[in-house]
Amino acid sequence: MSAEIVPLRLRPAAAAQPSLTPMLSLTAPGMNRVNAVILDRMQSEIPLIPALAGHLIAGGGKRMRPMLTLASACLLDYQGDRQHKLAAAVEFIHTATLLHDDVVDGSDLRRGKATANIVFGNPATVLVGDFLFSRAFELMVEDGSLKVLRILSHASAVIAEGEVDQLTAARHIETSEERYLGIIGAKTAALFAAACRIAAVVAERGEAVEQALDDYGRNLGIAFQLVDDAIDYDSESAEMGKGKGDDFRDGKMTLPVILAYARGSDNERAFWRAAIAGHRTSDADLAEAVELIGRHDAVSATRERARHFAQRAIDAIAGFPTGAARAAMVEAAEFAAARRY
Repeated sequence: MSAEIVPLRLRPAAAAQPSLTPMLSLTAPGMNRVNAVILDRMQSEIPLIPALAGHLIAGGGKRMRPMLTLASACLLDYQGDRQHKLAAAVEFIHTATLLHDDVVDGSDLRRGKATANIVFGNPATVLVGDFLFSRAFELMVEDGSLKVLRILSHASAVIAEGEVDQLTAARHIETSEERYLGIIGAKTAALFAAACRIAAVVAERGEAVEQALDDYGRNLGIAFQLVDDAIDYDSESAEMGKGKGDDFRDGKMTLPVILAYARGSDNERAFWRAAIAGHRTSDADLAEAVELIGRHDAVSATRERARHFAQRAIDAIAGFPTGAARAAMVEAAEFAAARRY
């Protein structure tokens, strides 16, 4: 990192919409190698395993986490090739958590397709998630770095803790914004942070650089999840690739609900208590929830908080040299806060 930190500013909300195109272009050659590793390591003599894993992996998705590992390696001008297997490990960890999440949540749609648990059943989905976790740890061991193994294994444990915390917070209307941020910091941001940090380890760049990339990934992950939670109340399911109102019907205390409840009248709070407890989950109830959230600008406020964390992510890499990698990572943070899908 250079000694002089040049402040970078998030583009105004009214400016041209940012995109992932620079990140995609920057990481395309490396992602081809990552995808080859993923394809190879999801194979098994048990046909159900590659069939089920392939159902989710082939379903698209932004592949943000492995791209962040590659982009961070580019930012550091790392000339080796260890990042490709490690990026695949990151994606396997993420995919395993998605498979388990869909079982826990009883989801039936992801990225516009039927979830694996709907197609293959819950037992197979859980077990293939376990298989992908195992593949991730094989790749980490092959890399040979105990520090990388420690970072990614710790992130895996934190993700599980975050998911359990979210489960115990569900249908608890008094969940605070602080606890909510702790949950998403664990279940989403921890892997974003680890995906970035391991690039500094393989590039042997020291603790300060590791921490800067960790800060970038962590704040980006929080911004990403905040917008995910906002989207559940302001976008059509065709845009989201999942059923609109899933979080509402599951009684999840996401920030739009926390803010609407805090700002609401006594009657509105009574509605929220009944809805989050699971007593009001019809389409009409969802429409009322969306109206209340809109009345109190809770989606806008959630997106504004996402912009705050995106700016923190941008600030974290302000000390790195200018160039295509930093520009792509800056725009990825802008995209995370501005996206509509």
